[in-house]
Amino acid sequence: MISVERVLVVGLPLPELVAYLEDFAHTEEWDPGTVSCVRLDDGPVRKGSRWRNTSAFRGRTTDLEYRLDVREPARLVFVGENRTVTAVDDLRFGVEGTGTRLTYRASLRFKGLAKLAAPFLRPEFERLADGVSTRLPAAVAGRS
Repeated sequence: MISVERVLVVGLPLPELVAYLEDFAHTEEWDPGTVSCVRLDDGPVRKGSRWRNTSAFRGRTTDLEYRLDVREPARLVFVGENRTVTAVDDLRFGVEGTGTRLTYRASLRFKGLAKLAAPFLRPEFERLADGVSTRLPAAVAGRS
């Protein structure tokens, strides 16, 4: 398994940041690996809401179906899956002055033969996490 974590401060009050991030379609704006992310169900975002996320990685695209597994006032957990990987994005929020401290942890558990590649992929996932640290605050600043 590969896990990467970043802690960043975002200039948006906690409830507003949670409301923005609970719609996983916004990953198009802040996740450097996301090519597209489309909601698969209707209505308000709720626990169990689902998205199809297409990501580019190492020159290839891959689709994962994500669902919102945990939806709390200060925590969101999304679980994405396809035949080669299960991805968990765990977002935890805390008040930081007039903004919000976000602890972003992404974990990937590879399946089958893909497990063999996991040790070699860590540096690329670290770079993607660095990109999230840069792009997310900028995406949120553009919304306010």
